[in-house]
Amino acid sequence: MTPAEQSRHAAEICRLAPVVPVLVIEDASTAADLAQALVAGGLPALEVTLRTPAALDAIRAMSQVQGGVVGAGTLLTPEDIRAAKDAGARFGVSPGATDRLIEAAIEVGLPLLPGAATATEVMALLERGYDVVKFFPAEASGGAKALAAIGAPIPQVRFCPTGGVSPANVRGYLSLKNVLCVGGSWVAPRDKVASGDWAGIEALAREAAALRG
Repeated sequence: MTPAEQSRHAAEICRLAPVVPVLVIEDASTAADLAQALVAGGLPALEVTLRTPAALDAIRAMSQVQGGVVGAGTLLTPEDIRAAKDAGARFGVSPGATDRLIEAAIEVGLPLLPGAATATEVMALLERGYDVVKFFPAEASGGAKALAAIGAPIPQVRFCPTGGVSPANVRGYLSLKNVLCVGGSWVAPRDKVASGDWAGIEALAREAAALRG
């Protein structure tokens, strides 16, 4: 799978909904219920970050939920890429991009959404064939204004901004022509996950799914 093919798949996933939930899962036993609530609320693309020991088991469980498209986030090494693919991830997300990470994604055929924060990083990824990129950390890198500025000279690249995106600023990102979707964690608050408030999470997902620029 070439970088261009990866970006094409990433664009399709990003277009499924305006928000991709970014999930840090501590207990894999809650994963399927969480995925069902988010998918029922209209957010089918789910990013499970590889920040906890439960992450890979959570991806396996979520991959069985009908209508869900589960990916792995916080991919840092080729080993992460291979483990995510083996667990059933259908796409991968990284905070940045290295040659080894890119080559591993190409090797195993995992659509990759690589991260970039500057025009130089975006240009380097575009040179490799990636025209769909994660803008990270979005708010710390200047927010929607910075992303709009990057888009002026590099209009062919589209983004999924992540990092500090919230209900307070999400519309500013989604209003940009070069933004396909955003990544956000607010749709699955830890307290609601811990208490099993799946109806509450589904309601938050419905609000997020209804967002438009």
